[in-house]
Amino acid sequence: MTDSLQTVPVLPPATGAWREGDPVGDRRFVDIGAVTLEGGETLPDVRVAYETWGRFDGNNAVLVLHALTGDSHVTGETGLGHPTPGWWTALVGPGKAVDTDRWFVVAPNVLGGCQGTTGPATPASDGRAWGSRFPRTTVRDQVAVEARFADALGIDRWAAVLGGSMGGMRALEWAVTYPSRVERLLLLCSPAAASADQIAWASPQLAAIREDPGWHGGDYHDRERGQGPHVGLGVARRIAHNTYRTAEEYDTRFARRPQPGEDPGTDGRFAIESYLDHHAEKLVHRFDAGSYVELTRAMNGHDVARGRGSLAEALGAVTARTVVAGSVSDRLYPLHQQEELAALIPGAGEVRRIESPFGHDAFLIEARRLEQILAELLAL
Repeated sequence: MTDSLQTVPVLPPATGAWREGDPVGDRRFVDIGAVTLEGGETLPDVRVAYETWGRFDGNNAVLVLHALTGDSHVTGETGLGHPTPGWWTALVGPGKAVDTDRWFVVAPNVLGGCQGTTGPATPASDGRAWGSRFPRTTVRDQVAVEARFADALGIDRWAAVLGGSMGGMRALEWAVTYPSRVERLLLLCSPAAASADQIAWASPQLAAIREDPGWHGGDYHDRERGQGPHVGLGVARRIAHNTYRTAEEYDTRFARRPQPGEDPGTDGRFAIESYLDHHAEKLVHRFDAGSYVELTRAMNGHDVARGRGSLAEALGAVTARTVVAGSVSDRLYPLHQQEELAALIPGAGEVRRIESPFGHDAFLIEARRLEQILAELLAL
């Protein structure tokens, strides 16, 4: 009887990507055709998955750009097609900071992502996933695709572009590359360029995935459950999550407490280890290792001044009414990087500080402070 009640572990899928035939949920799709990338390769038949809220009146469109493991599901509950709730549900919706009774909110899944937009898990023309054949892309390529996407929706100018972390990199590129198309700009917890320290933190994450026997050089998407690079992706998530939060939070929340029912002195875990295991387990069921590698490499290559002279010259092209905000406890993209942006973007003024113990993740968690920041921006 006891054996029959034991829980059988569910093996992770080879990829947690959304794939054709899966529930669509609230996604919509736009096909934008072939895209020539910065590296010179052409990516044919690019599709963008996206979600919208509100009604477009010609000049009220707000572009919301997600971070590395986010997606187009900015607001809303879990459900078929959406394994996680919206990552800004507290801020986007009727009567909320980004009021969808006033604004037409648009959120695309990024190029190279895994939730419906063309990426490594997407079938190529031969029917097999792109996998290792997916070309190298950059943040500028991502934004070029988003510009084509906006054209397809008939949006010539965004009333606001909002982005945090990787989304902030894209928001910044939007404002520099297409200044006439961005009226307002919010940059949250993001830099002008990836630093050596940030690239260094990314390096073991990429190594963990690529050295997983289930990686198969990037061509694993059609393998059976449990045969993909889920171990490496889970390790990458554990490393990354430590850069998203703070030592102070960990010490306060977990200290050296053991996980209930386990003994770290034998083969058990500390509570903090269980917490990281939990986040790793969640990610491998909803994300794609190839997308993680592709998007991390794009973030490593982010440098808004590349090919544009000095950083001051590049940021001097921004004409949007801009608010820059950062978390005082962010150890991934420290506040001085936002101070640099604010100092060089015309009219940005002082950095809006987010006082938080939650580090980089403050841009996802600190709803009350973010409400104030968004209200200020959208009133400009």
